[in-house]
Order: sequence, then structure tokens, then C-alpha cells
Amino acid sequence: MARTAGDDEDDGPPAAYATQRGPRRDPRLKDLGISCMLNTEVAALLAVIRRRPDPYSYLPPAVAAAEDAAFAGLIGSLKTLRGLLFQPRHGAWRCSDPSTYLTPFLDVVQSEEAPPAATGVALSSVLKILRIDVFDECSPGARDAVHAILAALTNCRMERISDAGAEEAVLLRVLQVLAALLRTRAAPLLSDTSVCTAVNTCFQIVQHAASSGRGSELLQRTARHCMHEILQAVFARLPDIRDDGDGDGDAAAVSSGAGFGARCMVDVFNFLCSLLANAPDMVVTADGQGAFTSEEDVMLFSLVLVNSAVELGGEAIGKHAKLLRLIQDDLFYHLINYATEYSPLVLSMICSTALNLYHFLRRFLKLQLEAFFMFVLLRVCGGANGPQLQEVAVEALISFIRQPTFVIEMYVNYDCDPLLRNVFEEVGKLLCKAAFPAPSSGPMTAVQLQAFEGLVNMITTIADNVEVDKAPDHDAYAVDVSEFRLFWTERWDPSTAASLAGGERETWVDFVRKRKVRKKKVAIAANHYNRDQKKGVEYLRLCHLVPTPPEPRSMAFFLRYSPGLDKNKIGEFLGDPDEFNLRVLKEFTETFDFTGAILDTALRTYLETFRLPGESQKIQRILEAFSERFFEQQTTGVFATKDAAFILCYSLIMLNTDLHNPQVKKKMSEEDFIRNNRAINDKKDLPREYLSELFHSISTNAITVFSSSTSATVEMTPSRWADLVKRSRGMEPFTPCDFKHKLSREVFIAVSGPTVATLAAIFDGADDEETLSQCVEGLVSVARVARYGLEDVLDELLCCLCKFTTLLNPYATTEETLFTFSNELKPRMATLALFTIANRFGESVRGAWKNVVDCLLKLKRLKLLPPSVIDGGGGGSEQRPPGHRHRASSASESSGSGVIYNTTDRGAGTSRHVSGMIGRFSQFLSLDGVGGESLLSVGSEFENNLKIIQQCQAGRIFTESGKLPDEALQNLGRALIFAAGGKGQKFSTPIEEEETVGFCWDLVAMLASANLHRFATFWPPLLDCFSAVSQLPLFSPCPFAEKAIVALFRVAVRMLSSPPSSTTTTQRPGDSRVAEELMFKSINMMWKLDKEILDTCCEGISESVVRLLTEHAAGVQTPLGWKTLLHLLTVTGRHPETFDQSVAAMIKIMSSDSAHVTRFNYAAVIEAAFGFAALKISPLDVSTRILELMAESVNWLVQWHKSGYSDPGSGGGFSGGSSSSSSVDDAARMGNLAANMFIKLAEALRKTSLVRREEIRCQAVFELGRAFNLATAGDLDFGPAGCLACFNLVIFAMVDDLTEKTLEYSRREGAERETRSMEGTLAAAAELLADVFVLLLPTLAQAPGFRTFWLGVLRRMDTCIKCDLAAGGGAGVMQELVPRMLKRMIMEMKLKEVLVPREGDELWEITHIQIQWIAPAVKDELFPD
Repeated sequence: MARTAGDDEDDGPPAAYATQRGPRRDPRLKDLGISCMLNTEVAALLAVIRRRPDPYSYLPPAVAAAEDAAFAGLIGSLKTLRGLLFQPRHGAWRCSDPSTYLTPFLDVVQSEEAPPAATGVALSSVLKILRIDVFDECSPGARDAVHAILAALTNCRMERISDAGAEEAVLLRVLQVLAALLRTRAAPLLSDTSVCTAVNTCFQIVQHAASSGRGSELLQRTARHCMHEILQAVFARLPDIRDDGDGDGDAAAVSSGAGFGARCMVDVFNFLCSLLANAPDMVVTADGQGAFTSEEDVMLFSLVLVNSAVELGGEAIGKHAKLLRLIQDDLFYHLINYATEYSPLVLSMICSTALNLYHFLRRFLKLQLEAFFMFVLLRVCGGANGPQLQEVAVEALISFIRQPTFVIEMYVNYDCDPLLRNVFEEVGKLLCKAAFPAPSSGPMTAVQLQAFEGLVNMITTIADNVEVDKAPDHDAYAVDVSEFRLFWTERWDPSTAASLAGGERETWVDFVRKRKVRKKKVAIAANHYNRDQKKGVEYLRLCHLVPTPPEPRSMAFFLRYSPGLDKNKIGEFLGDPDEFNLRVLKEFTETFDFTGAILDTALRTYLETFRLPGESQKIQRILEAFSERFFEQQTTGVFATKDAAFILCYSLIMLNTDLHNPQVKKKMSEEDFIRNNRAINDKKDLPREYLSELFHSISTNAITVFSSSTSATVEMTPSRWADLVKRSRGMEPFTPCDFKHKLSREVFIAVSGPTVATLAAIFDGADDEETLSQCVEGLVSVARVARYGLEDVLDELLCCLCKFTTLLNPYATTEETLFTFSNELKPRMATLALFTIANRFGESVRGAWKNVVDCLLKLKRLKLLPPSVIDGGGGGSEQRPPGHRHRASSASESSGSGVIYNTTDRGAGTSRHVSGMIGRFSQFLSLDGVGGESLLSVGSEFENNLKIIQQCQAGRIFTESGKLPDEALQNLGRALIFAAGGKGQKFSTPIEEEETVGFCWDLVAMLASANLHRFATFWPPLLDCFSAVSQLPLFSPCPFAEKAIVALFRVAVRMLSSPPSSTTTTQRPGDSRVAEELMFKSINMMWKLDKEILDTCCEGISESVVRLLTEHAAGVQTPLGWKTLLHLLTVTGRHPETFDQSVAAMIKIMSSDSAHVTRFNYAAVIEAAFGFAALKISPLDVSTRILELMAESVNWLVQWHKSGYSDPGSGGGFSGGSSSSSSVDDAARMGNLAANMFIKLAEALRKTSLVRREEIRCQAVFELGRAFNLATAGDLDFGPAGCLACFNLVIFAMVDDLTEKTLEYSRREGAERETRSMEGTLAAAAELLADVFVLLLPTLAQAPGFRTFWLGVLRRMDTCIKCDLAAGGGAGVMQELVPRMLKRMIMEMKLKEVLVPREGDELWEITHIQIQWIAPAVKDELFPD
């Protein structure tokens, strides 16, 4: 570059002293460094070349000159390079041709004269150049440079080096350069051939190091490591190589300079597979041949390389057909074939390789993976190959299970595929079998622990993926398979998806589930078919697995692909001469693909699916069908006609029998076989080589023809593998998928039974904390899945946990149970898990509620339940009736509530430490996610037990039972009621029985209170339980009914105190009335079981009834409710201690300002009022007040009558709430509601007139008269019939009863006072009769039966006179009163013109005659002549 004058005048500092303006380095400094490095390498190499072996020896000048001439070329090229290093260039080293600085070093490497030390230094120089990336793929001449380096390495002469150490040093350098070359940035410029050469060179060094005896272990290890690095470098480029079909584009890639591609990888992978196949040939022999010390060494070396290739190639392998075919065929066959023949280390590597292949290529390896699981993993895990291999296989299986989607993919692709085995189900059952503890076997083995871990992992994975925000309805899990489909060949196609019943399109999930259901039914059909062919076919038809009538193709698929089908029966069916059977045989044979197969292989594949029948004609028909199919699909053209194939097939069967039947002494020779088959191929001979191959194949490996044994283990033979590979080409590809809710549920169903049994058995036998915790985790995961419509599984799980709590041990005493619970970890963990599952998944619990309730009651008896169990909400929040009197005096202070703890209690000793493990899993189990840390604290046994029971939160089962469905809620209620009835319970003392029964009813009350919004729905089945409980053999109504009625009243208070709108908006309008009726039916049923409870519990019942009537009367809507409450108010009010509050409530209800008396409860109110008025202990003023209120109640009747409530159709409520006495029935026929209710009132007053106390009797008669006056004044329309009813049912009956009573007293000795008292009441009644007669005469006279009625009046007047004569000898008041009343009545009748002499009217004459007999003193006055 030319300089300018300004350059010399620049006063700035040199570049070295210039201020650095940034982190960027001047690129010229890097080039300078490379130049210095190359200069150093050249100088070192020249020094080594010129160095003499003995620097102090003298060489003649001629010899020295000859040596210098030998190295002149090498030295000259090195000097030339050194002269170019620091010359100014127009570009960086990267832009220079690499051959400029590589050639001198490579010449030394390839030179035969250069000493070994010089070769090593030259290789080191090349290695340094490659490692610092002096050139890259963009450098000019880079392609030639990398090929030159590889050529120099392959041409390096090792035989000229006599020293073993020097040779090893050079080989180590060669390996390092090879590895660096494949990792350099210019490595992609290598051709496919060059890459294969590099791999071959490295492997030759591996062989050399092992076979020559001169290589050290370091060289061997380095060579293998280098091989590994080369493969990693090669296959790391596979994802970047485009898909080139079958690899035909590789040649074009090379010609265009694109570098190596998939072709070399195919060759390398093929080489690795050949290593696996030829492992015995690679072992070092006595003559020094071979490269490995043992076959296992070969296997490990090959598998490590294969694993690396798969890991780096990944999914890109699937884009290259040739590479994929190697994996599908050769590699997997070797993996399956050698898995059980070597050490656990080899098996572990094989399983790792299979796992990697599953990760990246499972879409293309469906059948291969199935074969690997069935022939390797499942067999080895079963223990068939010893415990060491079993442990490795189980660990490998767990590695598969840990994959996020393995479980669901196995189920969908195999268990739901009708042509394949149930891989997932087999895996699950095998894990359960391997983990299941043997009885009395001590601690779990390593294999059992591994299998247990895998089982828990599998169930947890399913549980984590099955949960949804809202569970579908139970019916949503049903699968409809009501139509026939040839599902064996059916594939999912969204565009042609069938329509469901509701018109929706069938989803992929529906398609898969239907396939699984059909597959299950096929297995059942196969079982039926094995026992009876006709039943099997009929089952197929009923399940729509074959059409009606059956068609050949579907039947052929059933015989071909049904697992467990008896192969003898298949052969008999196919050989039958029936037309339908022949068509099935043809369809059956067409399910096989014999393309490219030789005859014996095809025949083996065909005969493996069934057993040839013994009859020759059947054999002939079967072989004819096979021969025709084979002839159609032959690719070699060996057979000219199908008859030739048939004859040769028959010949092979005969040859097989001859060679392998021990009864045949003279065996057929190869020549005999060839001679027997001459001229069968359209009068020509088959190729001798072809027949010879068939003969040797049959002689080596017999065809199983007639054997019926199904227990023999099937091995993976070459012919079976060839058929598998062929089938895989037409098989539906592996479907990667994620978990779906319904599928996840069905995945669990496949293994639910063995899983629960295994986890329960492990939990039962385990003692260490880790195992117990994992068991609980697994059991909770089971519950998380079972909550979705699998009630039977959840019930079984809860029953197991109840057993493990030790609370239900019938042979242990209370002290023993408490000691076990306090000192062992297992019962406490089981208890915590039990109540947690019941809380979280109670909506799916059914029959197991009984066990849960039994455990809860046991905890109650052990004094371990906190009071919050029943005080936390629901019915337990109500105040207990303080007046509840217990039959057992010692139990007077125990109300059945939770236990009040004594903080000074201690256990029987120091408790075992509450482990950190239970603290950890309790965080998972506890509902609120808090409180788990409380288990970590160490305290007394009592404190630890208390903490654990508090963690259980058992009360939430009842207070939050509103989320339970009706069925679960009813089951829980039944369990509580039967437990209260004593079913399954054993009580040591009456106090314990009373406390337990009370606790059960407290829980029932909580349950009912939490579900008031649907009381009408869930309570009827519980009401039926009351009758069932009363029929139990050891049922005791004493505590049951006593506790029940108190609890039911608490629920009633809660029900009636809550307005209808406060329960739920979904409640139907009539539900509240139905609920109320159900509640009071229950209350009535309870006190009828034991009527003495109305006395023993009078205070509590009275307080509840009074509270309802005074505070919540507006909530009582049904006649049954009013009738029950008022009846119980009356009955309990008979006791002095409850009378005051009861009668006060009665008076309050009947007071004038009460708005609770209606036409529907009026009859019940009057009946209750009568009960109090007639009560012996009732004070006179109270009875008088009640009678006054009864009479004044006529005003309500008048109001209702005037307001229009007296229509006949509105009397339904009244009739439903009134008694069924004959008087009401008679009055009801009149159709007047007001008259009916008045008669009810009058009857009550009539009955009151018969009590012992005279004041009350007289007051009753008086109030009855007042009631008639109020009714008449209020225009209460009785009508003629009503008026007659009032006399017949009330007044006449009252007079008759009083007359009878008077006569009865008169006959007693010393009863004069009572007689006089009763006469006074009779006189008042008779006077009332006259008053009412006069009052109602206008209406009575209109009645058609007035004549009869009037005779009845006269007859009763006559009876009063006679009664007076009998009782007092004629000196009584009736002698004066009766004539006066008759006179008044007759005068009124005359005045009203009711009694007048008319022609044809007998009334006058009859009256005249009757007066002569009754009161002759007034005859003349009333009937003057």
C-alpha cells in the first residue's frame, strides 16, 4: 500500500498505545496469532525431523547428506510455509486456501521416512488447526482440505513403527484428529463415502487395539470414545437434512457439493445393526482376530452407539425411509432377540434404546413396540429369566410409565385396537402381581418396591388427568353399540364420522370407546364360543358384532382376531363343508398377506392361527384355500398353477409329520422329498434349490399342525418377525394422544380391581413410613378417579381403609383399640385418608357409608371426637331441650353430643413420634390445606390423636352434605338410622347405647338441616327405614324413639323457621308442604313406636312444640303439621311441669288477635282446646277461659262464612286435617264448611259437659248456648239439615249422655252429691235444648224430617222426667223444669204456626198425646178443648 506525506506528519501514538474504544478485538490480531501458532508448529516439526537419534555420534558427511536428501522435500515444504506466514496478505487466514498450510503437515503424516515422533507432531499440528477453526466451510478449497486430512489419516503407515509405545501415541493422535475433523465447521463438506471411511478407520483402530495385543486399555477406550464422538457428530446433522424419500437424492447431493447426507447414516446404522447380529464373530479369538473381549462387550458397544444415534437423530429418523426400515426391522428384531440372553446391563441398554425409540418414532413402531412389551418386558418382569433381569425390566417398565402420555397412548393404541393385545391392561396387572406382597414373606423385595412405585405412579398419572371442573352425568359414560360395524377394519375418519343418537357427530373419543366396548364383547363372545358354538354366534348377533343373519367376512374376522378362542374349534369350523363355512374360510384366508414370503413361512403363519382338524377332507379344503391365496400373491413366479402350490403344501405337511413324529422310524431324506415332488408344477419340476431350502427349513423347525396345547410360550421366530414387519406396513399408525376425561376413566377401569387389592395388601403388610405414605397417595388417587361414576370401586376402597383403621375390630376391647390407634402410624393414616376421601368424594360413595359411620361411632366411644363434629353447623347448632329426661338416671347429663375433653388425660405411655411423613401427606389430604404441620408436633398420645381426628374434619361430611346427590345422601342417612337402631352395634352399658343412639340422631339432624331445600326428595326412603329398623331382632324402641323425636323436632324448628325463599331457588312450590308432612309423619311414627316417650321427654317435646306454635306458627302449612303439634301439645301438657307453658301457648293461639287459626286447622285447635279444658289439673279459671275462647271462635266461623270460604270445594284442607269420626262424616255430607266446623266445636263442648267437675260442665253447657247465639246473631247459615245435625249430633247426644250419667250415679251408694250435681247439669242441658229449639225453630220447621225431630225432643223431655223420678223420687228440678220448657216450646210453635190443627196433619195429635204422658199438668193449658 502506498504511503502519503500526511502519514509521516501524524503525531499520534502507535496503535499499541491507542485508547481502546470498545470490546471488539482487531481481527488482524487473531490472524497474527494464527501465524505465530503455525510458525511454532513448523519450527517444532523441523526440529523433530532434523533431530538425530544420538546427537553426540559422528556421521560421515556422505551419510548426513543422504539423510538430509531423504527429508529434503518435507523440510523444503515446511520452510516454504514458514516464509509465507508473516508476509502481508490481501485477506485473513479464513479466506486462504487451507491446503497452503495443511499440505506440509499432511505430507509428514503420510511419509514413510518420517520418524514416528515427527508423525505425532504433525498430527498434533493438524489437530490444533482444526480445533481453532482456522478455516470453515466457506473457505476456498475447504472441501479438498477436509478430504485431504481424512486421506492422510487413512494412509498413515503404522506398520513402519516398530515401537509399541510410539505406535500407540500416533494412533491416539489419529483418533483425536478424526474426532476433531468430524466436529469442525467444515465437516459437512465431507462426502458420504468419506464419513463411512472415517467410521471404518476408527473401528479398525478399535479392532487393532483389541486384537494385536500391543494396544493398551487407554487406546481401546479412546478408540471407542472416538467412535462415539464421530457418530454423535454425524447423526447430529440428521435433523437438518431434508427428506429425500428413499435416499435417491444422496448422489445428487454429492455431485452438487452439498456434503454428506442420510445415505452415510444408513450405512453406519446398518453397520451397527450388523454388530448386534454378528456379536459372536466379533469376539477376540486365539489367533488374534476380533475386536471385543466378549459378546456382551459387543452388545454394549453397539447399543451405546445406537442409542446416541437415536437420541441425536430424534424424530428426523422418521423422514428417511431407509433409516426407518432398519429400525423397524433389523434393530427391533435384535433388541427383542438378545434382551434376555445377556447380563442385566445389556437388558438395561436395550430398554433404554426402546424408550428412546418410543419417544421419537412411536408413530412408526406400533407393532414393534407391542412385540417388545409382550416378548421382552412383560415376560422378564414376570420373573421368567431370574430376579436380576426382572429388577432391570421392572425399572425399565417404570421408566415408560413415567412418560406423560404413555398410559393413555398404550390404552388407545393397543387395548382399544381389536387386532392387538391389551398391552396396558397386561402392564397394569403385571405391576400389581409383581408388587403384591407374599404372605409371611417379610419386608418387600427390591422388585416389589419398584413395581409398587410404578403402580402408584401410573394411578397418580391417571388421576391427575381425569379431573374435570364439572363431572358429566352418570348416563354420559354409557356407550351405545346398537348397530353393526366391521370394527376390525374400521379407522377413524372425521369426514365420515357417524352421527350419534342426538344428532351430534361422533367424536374421536366416542369412536375409541366404542371400539373398546366391542373388543370386550368379542372376548366374552369367544368364551361363549369355546363352550358352545351356537351360543357364541348368538351372543355375537345380540351384541351387533355380526349382522343378522351373520355374513362371512365379519365371522372370519372374529375367528382370526379374537384372543382366547379355541384353535381347535376354529379349525373345525373352517374345515366344515357347509356353504357358509366355505365362504368364511375364503374370507379368513384373505386376511393374510403372503407377498414375498416363501411357502413354509407362509404356511407356518397360516397354521399358527388355528389347529388343523384331523379329518383329511377338512385338511384338504383348508390347504386349497391357503394355496389359492399364496399363488395369487407369489412374487417369484415359482409356481405355474395353484395346484402345484396345493400339492407342495400337502407334501410339506407329510414331510413335517414324517420328520418330527417319533413313531416314524424311517425318516424321509432330502432326495426322497425332491423325488416325490417331481413334475408337479404344470408337469415340470420345481427348482431343486427351492425344494432343498424347504426341506431344511422343515427339518430344522417343525410346523405345529395338530397340537392343541395353548400353554406353550410363543417365541419370536424369524418367520413370525417377518410377518410382523409385513403387517406393520398396512397397520393403522400409532396415534400420539393426550388424556381425555372419559378415556382416562376407562383406562383406570381396566386395572381398578387388581390395583385396589394390591395397594390394600401392601398397606396392610407395610410398616415403614415411606411405603405407607405412598400407599395412601395411591389410594387417594384411586378415589380421585372412582368419583366419576365408579361407586363400587370407591366403596371397596373405603371398606379397606375402615379395616386398616382397626376401629372395627370386633375382637379387640376398647382399651386395646385405643392403644393400637395411639401407638401405631398405620391406623391413624388410614383414618385420616378415610375421612378425607369421604369429605372430598362423598358424592360417589354408596354402600360404604355404613362403614364410615361405624368408624365414626367407634371414635365417639373412644372419646376422640371433638364437640365440633355436631356443633359445627346444621342441626347441631340448635339448642338442646333442657327438659329432656333420660330413662337412665346416670345419663341425665349426657345429651349425646361430642365429648368434652379433659386436658389432663394421658395415654398409656409415650406415643411413638408423629412422623414427618404423615405430616407431609396430611397437607395433601386435609381439605383446607392447613393444619398439616400440627401433626409434626410431638406430644402425648391423647394430643396426637386429637390433632389427627381434628384433621379428619368428620363434621364436614354432614354440614356440607348439600353437595351430595340424592342416592349418596340417602345411603348416608340409612346408615345412620340403622346404626341408631342397633344394627351392627354392640353396647356394653345402657349409657353407651343411649349416647351412641343420640349421637346418630344428632348427625341425622345435621344431615336433614343441611338439605332442607330437597327434604321432600331424599327423606321418603329414610322414612321407610323407620319401619325396617323397628323390625330388627334386637331393636330397642326406648333410646331410639326418644332420641329421634328430639332430633326431629330440632329439624322441624329449623325447617319452619326458614322462609321458603331462604332454602334454594330450585325448590318446587309444593316441596315445602311435602317436606313438612314428611317431617311430622316421622315424628308421629317415632312416638307411636314407644308412647311412653311422651312422658319421659315431655319437657323437651313441650318446649319444642311451644316454640313452634309461638314463634313459627306461620311456617306450619299442612293440616298434619297442626294436628301433630296440637296433639303433642295436649299430651305433654298433662304433666304439671309442662302444663303452664302448654296452656299459655294454647290460649295464645286461640286469642282474638291470633292469625294462625284457619279453616284448615280449626278442628285440630278445638280438639286441643277441649283437651286442656277437660284436664284434671287445669285450674278452673284456665278451663273457663279456654271454654270462653272456644265459644268465641264462632266469630271466626262467621267471618269465614261471610268471606266465601264455605263453598263445598274448599273443604279439602279441613277434611284432610280433621278426624275420621262418624259425626264429622255425617256433617260433611251437608256441604257447608262453616256448619261442619261449628258442629266440631259443639261436639267438643258437649264432651266437656261430661267431665267430673260440675263447674266445668255447667260452663261448657253455657258456652255451647252462647256459641249458638253467636252463630245465629252472625247469620251463620246452618240450613235445615245443619240444624237437625246440631241437635242430633250435639244437643240430643249431650242430654242422652247426661241422663245416662245421672242414672249411673243414682245407682251408686253414697253418690247422692254427685247425683244432684249431675242433675243440675242435665237441667241446664235440657234448658239449652229448649233455648236452641226456640232459636232455630223457623229453620227447623222447614226440614222434611221435622216430625221425627219433634218426637225426639218430646222423647228426651220424657226421659228427663223419668230420670228425675228414678234419681230423686220425683222431687228433683226436672219435675218443674220440663213442663215449663214444653210449654215454652209449644207456645213458640203455635206462635210460628208450626203447630196448628190442620186436616191431615198428625203433628197436632201426636203432640197432644205425648203431652198427656209427659206433662199432664199443662195439657189443658196448651190444648184447651
